[in-house]
Amino acid sequence: MKPLAYLMRPLKFEDIFGQDHLVGENGIIKKMIDNHSLFSFILYGNPGCGKTTIAQATANISGYSWHKFNASTDNKDALKQIINASRFEENSIIIVDEIHRMKKDIQDFLLPYVEEGTLIMIGLTTVNPYHAVNPAIRSRCHIYRLNDLTDKALRQVLDRAYKLAGNNKIIDEEVYNYLIKSSNQEIRTLINNFETLINTSSDHITLDDAVNCIQKKDVNMDKNGDNYFDVLSGLQKSIRGSDVDASLHYLAKLIIADDLQSLCRRLIAIAYEDVSLANPGIGPRVMAACDAARELGNPEARLPLATIVVEMALSPKSNSAMLAVDKALQDIEDGKGGMLPQHLKNISSFDPNQGSYKYPHDYPNAWVYQQYLPDNLVGTKYYIPKPTSKNELSLYNRYMEIEKMVKEEMNKKNNQ
Repeated sequence: MKPLAYLMRPLKFEDIFGQDHLVGENGIIKKMIDNHSLFSFILYGNPGCGKTTIAQATANISGYSWHKFNASTDNKDALKQIINASRFEENSIIIVDEIHRMKKDIQDFLLPYVEEGTLIMIGLTTVNPYHAVNPAIRSRCHIYRLNDLTDKALRQVLDRAYKLAGNNKIIDEEVYNYLIKSSNQEIRTLINNFETLINTSSDHITLDDAVNCIQKKDVNMDKNGDNYFDVLSGLQKSIRGSDVDASLHYLAKLIIADDLQSLCRRLIAIAYEDVSLANPGIGPRVMAACDAARELGNPEARLPLATIVVEMALSPKSNSAMLAVDKALQDIEDGKGGMLPQHLKNISSFDPNQGSYKYPHDYPNAWVYQQYLPDNLVGTKYYIPKPTSKNELSLYNRYMEIEKMVKEEMNKKNNQ
């Protein structure tokens, strides 16, 4: 008997929930199909939100021949076979899973076929392609983000699963709520848990049946209706706010949820987003604590995690590095990149007005005045120090010292 998740794989857009901006009545991918104008695109979003489903449904509905390629496990020979097959097909789609892991030599081999239209590429990734996918690939694709699935969308999935399961069992409403809250917003998890439940329960399924079946304490089934991602958010905001007791409370809820992967990922993000330069040693220590937690597993994982959460909560805080890089990224996305000054390139300039690169270590204080930013960004400030700790105070002092030297050199230049 085929698994329910297999039977539920949508063959049409109407059976895909929560992504109307892409496949709904006015969705951009649906319009591509309706107008017979399918272009290469990349889908990105959290695990289990429907990237593969949309890609395969698009391929099926289009009527084109299609092939799958996993950038993490498949090699160039597999890609060559796909390309050779596509030569004999009028229209071909290649679905590239984990596209952010595609090796450069494979990218270089694939690109001409995408560019000339031999293959229409649909890339899938869980990470932001603007940061993780090679620009050469990215520039040839439209990029679409999938929404995290709402409780309403997940309930629609369960209603469809109930119909396809082909039984008339009575299911209490709180069972549906429990299944949704236990799914971590992942459709596969939701369907698998539902299938196991209906195949192992009596004709009347209660909340006790569901808890018994899933065998997982649910941090979300409390009177406030908190969901898993809300608890992760609560942990981060409590650490950011230096409330050590609230931080430990949310940590405890997340430990009970028994998802070390998501928890550790969030702690690493907090280390570099909220503590960062105020305590630069925190990043490696968080990594070490997370490695220890994964090695130990629960219940012992609570020991290194509690230790590092206490330290993070009570540490000085700074988000200056995040604000700086976000501002720089925004400039790039707004088209303000500009060209490197000639003396920063790895080629010699024959233009006497361009000058040559000055090696800072050959000068006092390992600093010399020269232009580093592109011409159209000269004077732009991204990093604004937050002297909330001894470490960033020292960075602040060095920053101000360099600013003073820059002004002195500019005054000299202007007076010449």
